[in-house]
Amino acid sequence: MIFKDNLPIYIQIMNIIKKRIVSGNLKEGEKLPSVRELSTELKVNPNTIQRSYQELERENLVFTQRGMGTFITEDKEIIKELKRDMASSIINNFIENMKSLGFTSQDIIELVNNEVKEVK
Repeated sequence: MIFKDNLPIYIQIMNIIKKRIVSGNLKEGEKLPSVRELSTELKVNPNTIQRSYQELERENLVFTQRGMGTFITEDKEIIKELKRDMASSIINNFIENMKSLGFTSQDIIELVNNEVKEVK
């Protein structure tokens, strides 16, 4: 895996896991790989994976059972909220970028509507 220099690796790993959760690739209650397994897979220090898992736990997205491992939350509302937050962030970044290019709100709406019709 190639990580970007502009963001700490543990945050990038958190973002990967979050995307997998909201997309349904990781299901509620599913066990995450062990710290060692994931650190080997991603070729990063185990402490980096541990920090990612701890931060995800602080956000109530995962929980740890001693001796069993780390699991995705079973709370569907937390996952729905995460999905809405991630979507909102993507949309806000998109709108900011479009406005910096000189597009008006109406221009943006028209462009998005046209693209959505073509993607079907």
